[in-house]
Amino acid sequence: MTETPGRVLPLVLPETEFYWTSGEDGQLRVQSCLSCDSLIHPPKPICPACRSARTDRRVVSGKGILFGYTVNERFELPGLRPPYVVAEVALDEDPRVRLTTLLVDCDRGAIELGMPVEVLFERHEDVWLPLFRPSESDTERRDLPDDEIAPAEYARHVRPMVTTDKFEDKAVISGIGASEIGRRLMRDPLALTIEACERAVADAGLTFDDIDGLSTYPAGGVETGHSEGGVTALESALRIRPTWYNGGGETFGPGGSVIAAMMAVATGLARHVLCFRTVWQSTHEELQRQGRLPVPSGGRVAGLMGWSLPFGAVSAAHTLAQTAHRHFHKYGTTRETLGWIALNQRANAALNPTAVYRKPMTMEDYLSARTITTPFGLYDCDVPCDASIAVVVSAADTAGDLAKPPVRVEAVGTQLLEKIDWDQSTSTHEPQVLGPAAHLWTRTDLRPSDVDIAQLYDGFTFNCVSWIEALGFCGIGEAKDFLDGGHNIARDGLLPLNTHGGQLSHGRTHGMGLIHEAVAQLRGEAGDRQVSDARVGVVSSGGLTPSGVMLLRADR
Repeated sequence: MTETPGRVLPLVLPETEFYWTSGEDGQLRVQSCLSCDSLIHPPKPICPACRSARTDRRVVSGKGILFGYTVNERFELPGLRPPYVVAEVALDEDPRVRLTTLLVDCDRGAIELGMPVEVLFERHEDVWLPLFRPSESDTERRDLPDDEIAPAEYARHVRPMVTTDKFEDKAVISGIGASEIGRRLMRDPLALTIEACERAVADAGLTFDDIDGLSTYPAGGVETGHSEGGVTALESALRIRPTWYNGGGETFGPGGSVIAAMMAVATGLARHVLCFRTVWQSTHEELQRQGRLPVPSGGRVAGLMGWSLPFGAVSAAHTLAQTAHRHFHKYGTTRETLGWIALNQRANAALNPTAVYRKPMTMEDYLSARTITTPFGLYDCDVPCDASIAVVVSAADTAGDLAKPPVRVEAVGTQLLEKIDWDQSTSTHEPQVLGPAAHLWTRTDLRPSDVDIAQLYDGFTFNCVSWIEALGFCGIGEAKDFLDGGHNIARDGLLPLNTHGGQLSHGRTHGMGLIHEAVAQLRGEAGDRQVSDARVGVVSSGGLTPSGVMLLRADR
């Protein structure tokens, strides 16, 4: 045991104290179900496997296999400096249960998925962090456990439509608008929001007096650089007096706010809903560097991040990087596979005057860029920026009164089938992608071959790999061949992908920019990057939040 001050530690609550103090006697304890014998992690008041409330704490062997890993080179926390190895361990007693941890006492060049590992504990104040090291007595690598639902089998688990009367038919996207976008603009985020909203409302041929609904994601968040104050701030500035409003983080990003708006107009709660999403992360980080905003330091962390931050897993990158490693391991995917996505987005951004990064990029540039967290390098990650995007959703019966032909929503995919906890979810694809993708195709007669453009969430290159396979543009595990050379995803290819440059080169607008680009393409307004005769587009949203997807079609 060691004592190291200053580390980020979990908030120890009565229901989790047994886990965080278990190492005091050198034993690892995990919650277990007395009805079906499953292990449960993180702890819950009910067993997710059988829904029994009869649970207890079990001493387990502390042995398992390395289910995932990523060598972090970029992120740093108090008391934890890079490089370090964030890992997931599948326990021998129940391999469905995985613990996020640090892999220690190992040669990073010798790390292999499936290698046996064993627990050791590191004490920090009143917490004993369970870390893992390669097993000293067992060195035979084992196969990784399969997921509860195989990636190709999700369609079998989709709930059937409740009614053939689709709410999608009662709403249209009538207007889009974007603010100035750039790095460290040093502008008030609410001013960016108002600028985007003014442009979207004018684009629809409306005025603010016509707007009777507001919808955003995630609301609030000015202190994190990821929002502008939400509905409260915008209403305070504009005084729209909406009959309906929506805001919150428990939806699949901006796509969720747009679908909520569609339901509002479909049920008659509103006629024209203004949806918006603002980020000002690059300015926020600059203000922190200047000492004008506080930088978080240490402390106790609760909720989902309380199970990952103490082990240095500070970013969605750490979860997705481990998932990417498993995809590589199972299907032979390579860094070059991811590179074709990054190169495609940069080539498209070169034709977009609003993109943050437009300089041409080669595969050599991509492969030689500095490592962030393996296998991700700099160009696998989206570009923090300042921007606001707004979309107006209107009742379908207003279409004839709008300034431009509306874009119609053919179908949405929203069903959650995968486990929500990041480290307990799908092993080879981004969590909450396979379920929504399968759900989408049950709400339309259109097929993947009918899609002319794809605007797929690309917080990281691997997000796109997950969506391409989940939506059926190639088979599960076939992205390596589908993406090879980048021809299939080019603007003149089978599936023109992220035609404005995506979040990897245009800028991180957390998905709302993808909707904006899809509407521009389906209207034929994308300028030099316009895809010829684009009639049907698919847009996904969410990056390790619950995710969702929409199928859009032109009305021109």
